[in-house]
Amino acid sequence: MFTGIIETLGTIAEMRPAGQGKRLSLDADVILAQIKIGDSISVSGACLTVIGIEGLRFKVDVSPESLEKTTFGRAKVGDRVNLERALRLSDRIGGHLVSGHVDGMGTLKEKKKIGNSIVIKIEVPEPFTHYMIKKGSVAVDGISLTINNCDGNSFDVNVIPHTAKMTTLGFCKIGDFVNIETDMIGKYVERFVAGRPYTEIEEKTKTTVDMQFLEKTGFIR
Repeated sequence: MFTGIIETLGTIAEMRPAGQGKRLSLDADVILAQIKIGDSISVSGACLTVIGIEGLRFKVDVSPESLEKTTFGRAKVGDRVNLERALRLSDRIGGHLVSGHVDGMGTLKEKKKIGNSIVIKIEVPEPFTHYMIKKGSVAVDGISLTINNCDGNSFDVNVIPHTAKMTTLGFCKIGDFVNIETDMIGKYVERFVAGRPYTEIEEKTKTTVDMQFLEKTGFIR
């Protein structure tokens, strides 16, 4: 689990096949203290497992599923990536809860400077916006951002100077692909409201969460 607050940038130093997946060697700009083999790390929003460490360099394996769903299927040596170590339960959550399980890719369609911030518009598959709301959260390449507006197949976000400086969003270009993870809370709420078959225990209590239950308990009006 991550917060979407990027700790440092890194660079893809090496790429080689690993079965149907890939093995990447990445050089972090600054040392990521206390990481060890087996730890999870967010690399541009994708949760990957550290399999080797040597100084600033660490290695990860990328599965065929991740290659299909994320920008790593298009990545090349020299690409810059956002890095964040896994959340500790004692940490402050400065962004929002990010699982590192990328839903898919979006495309940067607009990038313009307004005042001291950058407004970025990203086009995504229409099902993604089903889980987006104005002023809600979204992870773009692992960065926790607040949605300004969203419509059928796109959304836009504000990027403050600090975020632009510390992440890949500062130098991304029109047409670039980015990893998108929508807010997991919306997915769980939809699943519960939609209903599912009762388990043996639930069958005895007949307790379920639906629109009527949410209205009755004051969650919606």
